[in-house]
Amino acid sequence: MTRKLFCEISPLTYKISYESHILKRKITDILRTHISKDKADNILPFIVFEHQSLMRRRLRKVPVPVEEAKVNNLKIAAPKVNHVLIKPGETFSFWNLVGRCTVQNGYQSGLMVANDGQLKKGTGGGLCQFSNLIHWMILHSPLDVVEKYHHEQVDMFPDSDRQVPFGSGTSIVYNYLDYRFKNNTDTTYQLITYVGEKYLHGELRASKEPKNTYDVQMVDEKFVEEDGHVYRCGNIFQRVFNNGKLISEKLIKTNHARVAYDTSNLPVIKENN
Repeated sequence: MTRKLFCEISPLTYKISYESHILKRKITDILRTHISKDKADNILPFIVFEHQSLMRRRLRKVPVPVEEAKVNNLKIAAPKVNHVLIKPGETFSFWNLVGRCTVQNGYQSGLMVANDGQLKKGTGGGLCQFSNLIHWMILHSPLDVVEKYHHEQVDMFPDSDRQVPFGSGTSIVYNYLDYRFKNNTDTTYQLITYVGEKYLHGELRASKEPKNTYDVQMVDEKFVEEDGHVYRCGNIFQRVFNNGKLISEKLIKTNHARVAYDTSNLPVIKENN
């Protein structure tokens, strides 16, 4: 018989283990990591990249109250990041700024994606849309992503006004699955984030005019049937340009995600055996 881990013995031991991991990370950050915390009322002069993300997508699998809970959660979280400065040598941490999502802090039960790729409800659900927005902006900058997780390779919903490549999102769980990037440049950056009527808005700004421009694109995306299941495949590349000339290209992500919705209207390619 396999011996159980401490966290598997009971709900109480799971809670103890979970809280100990949270505390350990907090201590490590205090001792070893220079986390961005300062904010400035004035915005930095140069826009590096800006983006907006539709909050209410009206997907059939997502009830309206759950979507409204997500909007509520975004309204609480966005101001906690708004105007933060990421100075040279500093690391941005999503959870260090947003903090723990609790009912006491006003968060509601929104939609989450569990480790097994299944949908569930949880307090603070929907905040991955916020970290997705930030990540998309960072991909269009020289800032270095140092911690990022993604949902299990499952394509949960059919495309609905998709603005960014599938697979370019993030997965976050307080506080051990964080989204972090580090400023290894000599320029100070700033995030502007706010909730509008329809969209979650974001701007990445800088103290110096950007030298390069960035393009992030999906390449060779296709739907492939393998062993009776359909998978969404493709590669996401980041390309860097200087004065219109391509100076570097980097593979960001390779997708091989099982499609969890009706594929009858998709151009599916059958794998040759």
